Amino acid sequence: MAKLMGGAAGFQQGAMHAQRARMHPSGLPPLSFRTCAQLEISRFCSIPRFVGAKAVSVPQQQHARHRVGSIRASALSRLQDDTTRYFDFVVIGSGVAGLRYALEVSKHGSVAIITKAEPHESNTNYAQGGVSAVLCPSDSVESHMQDTIVAGAYLCDEETVRIVCTEGPERVKELIAMGASFDHGEDGRLHLAREGGHSHNRIVHSADMTGREIERALLQAVENDENISLFGHHYAIDLLTCQNNGEIYCYGVDSLETKAQKVVRFISKVTLLASGGAGHIYPTTTNPPVATGDGIAMCHRAQAVISNMEFVQFHPTALADEGLPVKPAKTRDNAFLVTEAVRGDGGILYNQSMERFMPLYDDRAELAPRDVVARSIDDQLKKRGEKYVLLDISHKPREKILAHFPNIAAECLRHGLDITRQPIPVVPAAHYMCGGVRAGLQGETSVKGLYVAGEVACTGLHGANRLASNSLLEALVFAQRAVQPSIDHMVDVDADPCLAANWARPVLPISIRDSSLSDIIDRTRKTRMELQSIMWEYVGIVRSTNRLKNAEWKIGDLESEWEQFLFRRGWKPTTVGIEACEMRNLFCCAKLVVKSALARRESRGLHFTEDFPYLEESKRKPTVIFPTTIQELTWSSKPLQRQLQCK
Repeated sequence: MAKLMGGAAGFQQGAMHAQRARMHPSGLPPLSFRTCAQLEISRFCSIPRFVGAKAVSVPQQQHARHRVGSIRASALSRLQDDTTRYFDFVVIGSGVAGLRYALEVSKHGSVAIITKAEPHESNTNYAQGGVSAVLCPSDSVESHMQDTIVAGAYLCDEETVRIVCTEGPERVKELIAMGASFDHGEDGRLHLAREGGHSHNRIVHSADMTGREIERALLQAVENDENISLFGHHYAIDLLTCQNNGEIYCYGVDSLETKAQKVVRFISKVTLLASGGAGHIYPTTTNPPVATGDGIAMCHRAQAVISNMEFVQFHPTALADEGLPVKPAKTRDNAFLVTEAVRGDGGILYNQSMERFMPLYDDRAELAPRDVVARSIDDQLKKRGEKYVLLDISHKPREKILAHFPNIAAECLRHGLDITRQPIPVVPAAHYMCGGVRAGLQGETSVKGLYVAGEVACTGLHGANRLASNSLLEALVFAQRAVQPSIDHMVDVDADPCLAANWARPVLPISIRDSSLSDIIDRTRKTRMELQSIMWEYVGIVRSTNRLKNAEWKIGDLESEWEQFLFRRGWKPTTVGIEACEMRNLFCCAKLVVKSALARRESRGLHFTEDFPYLEESKRKPTVIFPTTIQELTWSSKPLQRQLQCK
């Protein structure tokens, strides 16, 4: 899969040498964007060169850096303001992928991390299970690869799988060296758990709050890095792109600073997109509220290649609030996850008549991959007309349950349920996007200067279904693999600081009356719920061609009605507000999922359709959505800014 478009091993690094002389304003040498003009520059003098890029000797690099340093203070004082910021690297997203990447590239340039809410509010923070890695002598890379490929229904890219499984253990050791604390057994060694689909115990974890611990350690390191600037409550609107000789280049991103209500433009030489998934296209998801598919939609509008969007993973066991003795006081923003590790530790699934049902569906029973377990639960619920099933771990020693799952135990106890004595009510919920922006083996995309890592990326690791606890592993590996090509691109590209003025800026709805704005927000909220309902009803765990086509028509009509409502109230194509921008991205991602699902005429992994219920070997290939010159005439699929021609 990583061999994108005609089997190429990866996207080739673009360069713009022939255009540079024309891109610089008269008398102004190329700028290296930094937050501080006094940063030490000696550490930039031994940067390895990327294969195929223009060779520059160390003395030449030193001379250029010092020459730029002498003019940086005066130049940036004229250019930098509170609505336009310049950095060598911009990272969109503050989960494990974005933070880990930022900590590496900050050794070579200035870094801005922009994040939609608080820095800790990411999918990483909600990851309970852990990180899968071969750290036991009885385990092997080959075994981990085989488990990954089997879970992925043989759609995984084998080269990607080998890279991730081979490099993963070193990435985990780096986390430990940075201060991440994982559970150890009585023998003092790392405690390795086992989850569904794994043939060995290989899950490194921190009780049932692994993501939170990793996020804590990485955020602490970021806070201590003076070359990284963290911008919270900055919502990424659209990528800033231009075209040269048929290639698309990325030069940063426009954002909406939601607290101050102003548009801030980030100009950068390199952009890493690590913005997470799109769980909120469905009404029930384990994803936090920030997961509205912004990164995937932005990349689609920027004409990046998108792949495998039909493979939406539904986690089999989210907490079913309806089955709790004491119901939550208000509806949750996101479903509470009951980790895969509960089943891996011996948890058993029952229907409400306390009949164990998983052995009826798969010989691996509760340890079957997630897609199998989710479909089995879905089948039980439909056949029996019930709202949830039961996951029981109470037959295990109380102290072991509380030690391994303290967060789950505490949450259930808050609602009157003691998991050491009673089964947990659970139901499937949208959890993870196996598809996304297509990436090469170094996180590169079809847009030059734009890299992706984490859930927003489709690297080929997961294939048609993600193996449990492979997501944090993938994020760590690809965040690291994107570092060197990013540095090479940063050194090799001279971004004209005056480029910032060439894109039209998004505008705030200040000219719209308060009553109309209130109507727009209210209508958008209702539209969002309608879209989620359509996706659950027609594009859920079990699909059919007729239901998918119905979804396509209904989504198209709903989007058209919503856009017309906005524009009648004074909204313009360049107007931005977080509710409306999220809605356009949700529409975009929902349509990509439906389009991809209709294109796959077989059942594989997470995509199960009643019309084509079997695997077809001839169709064992990724679904690819290539950019087209003629965009659909909808707001969700067109960028706010006019794409420039680089001159």
